[in-house]
Amino acid sequence: MRADYAGRSHTRETVKIIMTSLLLFLFAFGTGVPAYAQGIEWETLNDEVKSLYHQGRYDRAVVVAKKALEVAEQEGGRNHPNVAESLNNLALLYDTQGQYALAEPLYKRALAIREKALGPDHPSVATSLNNLAELYRAQGQYALAEPLYKRALAIREKALGPDHPSVATSLNNLALLYATQGQYAQAEPLYKRSLAIREKALGPDHPDVATSLNNLAGLYATQGQYAPAEPLYKRSLVIREKALGPDHPDVATSLNSLAELYRAQGQYAQAEPLYKRALAIDEKAYGPNHPDVATDLNNLALLYGAQGQYAPAEPLYKRSLVIREKALGPDHPDVATSLNNLATLYDTQGQYAQAEPLYKRALAIDEKAYGPNHPDVATDLNNLAGLYYTRGQYAQAEPLYKRALAIAEKALGPDHPNVATNLENLALLYRKTSRLKEAEALEKRATAIRAIGR
Repeated sequence: MRADYAGRSHTRETVKIIMTSLLLFLFAFGTGVPAYAQGIEWETLNDEVKSLYHQGRYDRAVVVAKKALEVAEQEGGRNHPNVAESLNNLALLYDTQGQYALAEPLYKRALAIREKALGPDHPSVATSLNNLAELYRAQGQYALAEPLYKRALAIREKALGPDHPSVATSLNNLALLYATQGQYAQAEPLYKRSLAIREKALGPDHPDVATSLNNLAGLYATQGQYAPAEPLYKRSLVIREKALGPDHPDVATSLNSLAELYRAQGQYAQAEPLYKRALAIDEKAYGPNHPDVATDLNNLALLYGAQGQYAPAEPLYKRSLVIREKALGPDHPDVATSLNNLATLYDTQGQYAQAEPLYKRALAIDEKAYGPNHPDVATDLNNLAGLYYTRGQYAQAEPLYKRALAIAEKALGPDHPNVATNLENLALLYRKTSRLKEAEALEKRATAIRAIGR
């Protein structure tokens, strides 16, 4: 999750908090075709794709996924459900690497095949709708994502019943969409219903229950409601350790989430061993060059940076950046996150000449990946503007702050906390340039937004 905070703390974070269960959709649902009808070669290739995905070997996985697609088309024709599954798998690999333009037509073709072959109300159609919605959510195209999530939810409720675990997954994903937009009141009951379904259907100690607990806790933590978040994170961690073992990557996710909660409250001594244990788990599970290891390194670096321990933070940020560039490619949004965080480290220390090109490269990556109106582009603009503001280059900072504000208002709505952040930053600039009335108007609006979230 990336966050952008009030004042000059503009760091974008990649803390592993909310899980969308997109991968669950990829592998937990079949095509609706009996096993005997599926070619052995296709199944073998599919299994290899899954294995490579889990290892973070995305380039190799793409090669195998393309072969699986070719085999599926040869064996069953272009409109066979196996083709839809292969298309979905290939799309997810592109999606994971931030290659959204390549992923979208594959998701759409998979959806069309499933609707035609299985009917518009089949659970596999819901899977395709969800995955396409996830793609749009990642790109900040929330208006496109919402009706797809809702249709997927409706299909599952009708086909599987209102208390099926797949319904819980759809509720979780729709809740995440609302949470991303700062619509916390709409997200909370969906997360709670998702949790209740999973507890009833799967038992109180199932890993999916841990995911729901983690997500609900993340919602509270985002709003600064740390007291109700902590016991949910702790219960999630206990469930995962018991069900999956102490060295499972999902345990690392819970450790990261709980550590982030402590970091946000300034409880650094409690956070550090959790971050370190998460890093050790992921390095053991995935090897030293996996994107999740990069996330762990980033999180630990954030902790050190928050304490002013810049020397130990810098090599962690740099290693995180190298891993992401190699695993995901130089133009992936997660690379932009690493660039932003490293730039912020330099910015905080007054090393502006080192920070500026990193901020600019991050901005260029996100504009290319998402288009000019994504919330992460607003964060990038805000960060670069903050650099210019600190250097007293107000004429350069102002248009960036204004563009960031306009993007945030359009993408997230006028009452989102990020909008308040942008208003506060622009107000600071106005005060510095003796435009007090304009500053006061922005501050008043920011205060009203903050009051909504309390």
